[in-house]
Amino acid sequence: HVQLVESGGDSLQTGESLTLSCTASGKAYKNCVAWFRQAPGKEREGIAAVFTETGAPAYGDAVKDRATIAYTKTNNMMYLNLTMTGLKSEDTAMYFCAAGISSIQTCRKIERDRFPFWGQGTQVTVS
Repeated sequence: HVQLVESGGDSLQTGESLTLSCTASGKAYKNCVAWFRQAPGKEREGIAAVFTETGAPAYGDAVKDRATIAYTKTNNMMYLNLTMTGLKSEDTAMYFCAAGISSIQTCRKIERDRFPFWGQGTQVTVS
């Protein structure tokens, strides 16, 4: 089992920057960790992922060039940050941290159904 807890959500102005944090605990092996977001009335969207065996990041089209994902690991704890710059109103959403096991190719696709473990989310509002 894996427990994921997000933090860092806030209300910000257009153009500002934000860093979200996720703490993942538990002994279950996980080699793909990611950030998703879901705006009201929209599908949950994968925006960034890291294949932990190599550290290789991947980004969704909506945030590439504006987002940086970073992770560190100590014992059974994993810390996953997402920094976004140049925030836009369309970045307003609930942001979720997710973890799973996959190949590097699958991890890079950041597809929702590949992730069995999810956090409760943290709200980001940009106006």
